[in-house]
Amino acid sequence: MVPNRLAGESSPYLLQHKDNPVDWYPWGVQARSRAREEDRPLLVSIGYSACHWCHVMAHESFEDPDIAALMNERFVCVKVDREERPDIDAICMEACQAMTGHGGWPLNAFLTPEGVPFYAGTYFPPESRHGLPSWRMVLDGVAEAWVNRRDQIREQGARLVQALGATSRLEPSHEPIRDDLMRGAIESLRASYDRARGGFGGAPKFPPASVIEFLLARGEREMSLGTLAAMARGGIYDQIGGGFARYSVDATWTVPHFEKMLYDNALLVRAYLHGWQVSGEDRFRRVCCETLDWALREMQGPEGGFSSALDADSEGVEGKFYVWTVDELREVLAPAGLADEALAFFEPQPFEHGRLILEGRGPEPAPEALAEIRRRLLEVRSHRIRPGLDDKRLTSWNALMISALADAGAVLERPDYLNAAVRCAEFLARERRAQDGFLMRTPKVRGFLEDHAYMLEALIALYEATGDPRWFSDATGLADLMIERFSDPERGGFFTTADDHEPLAVRRKDLEDSPIPSGNSAAAFGLLRLSLLAGEGGYERHALGVLRLIFPLAVRHPQAFGHLLGGADFYLAPVKEVAVVGPAPEADALLRVVRGAYRPHLVLAPGNGDGGGAGTSARVPLLEGREPVDGRAAAYVCQHFVCQAPVTTPEALAAAL
Repeated sequence: MVPNRLAGESSPYLLQHKDNPVDWYPWGVQARSRAREEDRPLLVSIGYSACHWCHVMAHESFEDPDIAALMNERFVCVKVDREERPDIDAICMEACQAMTGHGGWPLNAFLTPEGVPFYAGTYFPPESRHGLPSWRMVLDGVAEAWVNRRDQIREQGARLVQALGATSRLEPSHEPIRDDLMRGAIESLRASYDRARGGFGGAPKFPPASVIEFLLARGEREMSLGTLAAMARGGIYDQIGGGFARYSVDATWTVPHFEKMLYDNALLVRAYLHGWQVSGEDRFRRVCCETLDWALREMQGPEGGFSSALDADSEGVEGKFYVWTVDELREVLAPAGLADEALAFFEPQPFEHGRLILEGRGPEPAPEALAEIRRRLLEVRSHRIRPGLDDKRLTSWNALMISALADAGAVLERPDYLNAAVRCAEFLARERRAQDGFLMRTPKVRGFLEDHAYMLEALIALYEATGDPRWFSDATGLADLMIERFSDPERGGFFTTADDHEPLAVRRKDLEDSPIPSGNSAAAFGLLRLSLLAGEGGYERHALGVLRLIFPLAVRHPQAFGHLLGGADFYLAPVKEVAVVGPAPEADALLRVVRGAYRPHLVLAPGNGDGGGAGTSARVPLLEGREPVDGRAAAYVCQHFVCQAPVTTPEALAAAL
């Protein structure tokens, strides 16, 4: 079989479809030009490599020669990796939700040659079942409508474009950002909190990392720590190898949808790190470390970047890599006398094909015994056929992992985590920075707002963790570019795409923090932190523009806006600005005090052991004029750039914080 036009692409998801009999195009000028020339609709099929039902529909329909011939005859067929092109995915997904009331992947949208969606749906079977029309019926119906009801389609498309552009027309509120509204948002979360099982609402349950971080920052403990504990005990967490699955299909966190996404795990690492700092619960620290160790072991490439996802399936069966039988567990663990202890701890739960999911709800073995149980099972599991790996290095998701590694490395004093964060940042600086300073999302795709905003947060975290001023310098340059190329000077906030992006049906603003922070929320949070380190009020003004735009929505729908609410909390808080200068080891002792507790309302400027003043201060304004005291390392604790007298002992610094 002759490969189609996807054979030259780099996305693993697109390459999965290169041998389909469908005449797929990647998204681009060539497909749109052909659609205009031949007056045919675009059939845009969107998914991602770890998507189970994407694989199912591909096998059932896209690999069928007769169905493929029908698609090729009537449409210009385009395959899109949603992770590579979130701009296309967002437009088509919003259209699908507007038309059908639901969304998901695979996402199949039909667009006019001008790129305006006029029909969309998710999975369609090859034959009608469970109330779903067959894919053939959908193809026939859309093709017939295009021929006979063209005017109606274009009229409907014009109305839809107006609806799709609503986020870009959102007007800023001039009401103050009030603390009582934040408290109301927490009470709204409490109303949907599952006290018995953690998390919010019923099945399916997605890990609410950003909401947990917001709650921790606000001093709330029941919902935040309860959800962290429930997820850590459940099957959604890989009790053997570390790392979290994308979601749980049930309300108890027991049965995961087994795909593992880089972004979930990066976000959850920080939530568990901060949960440990707040509670002292050692299981939270262990989950943080095991998740990072999994990422370094299974997701990091030789150049320092991280792959995007592990598939849910192996050998064509969902979850097969991760599940066990009791006999298998006993065979591995009985020789060491650990089988009964392990079975009591894991409390295996029935899954499919007579196999079991391991949880961690029973009495926990001693640390040495638990480590040996995991080591033995991980060794056996490593010889199984592995799930597919999506090895795309997405800039935004890598930036999330940099933040996680930097925070954990600094707090836990793990040089291996810090070194991994630096290697990843250097990889992105080397391979993802265009000549004009723009970030590339992948080698072929220009970066979106989230790539720049997540990287801004990552560079600040990396500077605070290492004290290396190059990361601060990179952060200011990236913030300036982001403001210049993505900001909306009229209404505030930031567009998803840059000012020179290819024309699409609409120029959107991404707003919601589910399942990952929106580019706007990340931009606001990063700019607020940077404004304090840099003493630059312009950064805060642009951050406030985001808050004024989204805050009224966020307090009404807090589950969807956790990161934005975290930024608003930071904006309202009396934030401490801490500069530490002077030689090691005294400076290290002072930094240990700052990092030794959960301090969400603090920015840190480490002097990198250079004694302060020369060189570093010229690039990091918060260090300007800060000098050691009588040759001793000193910490300056400031608020709104008004500083207390410097302190030189850990005890005095702890009292000042």
